[in-house]
Amino acid sequence: MWLLLLDDEVPPKVLRSRRPDTVVWSSLWKKRPDAVIRFDLPRDKGGYGTDLRWTLEVDEPLPDDGLVGHMCKRLNELINANLRCSFGQ
Repeated sequence: MWLLLLDDEVPPKVLRSRRPDTVVWSSLWKKRPDAVIRFDLPRDKGGYGTDLRWTLEVDEPLPDDGLVGHMCKRLNELINANLRCSFGQ
């Protein structure tokens, strides 16, 4: 399983999606239930795959730099490391 959550995190829910290129998750963080993660999945320029961009969106008041750094690091770990490493297993 690739979605290995920390004690201060909760499993996300899909809030909305638009096939084939957008998915929005609910927050992973108990401290910031307003945070959402938007995944944009455009086709790559060669037409043979998909690029992935995730965007963290939060309401005011904005979290301090330390919390933003933590949230971004966690998304990098979950999406760019854990999920990627789960392919082919």
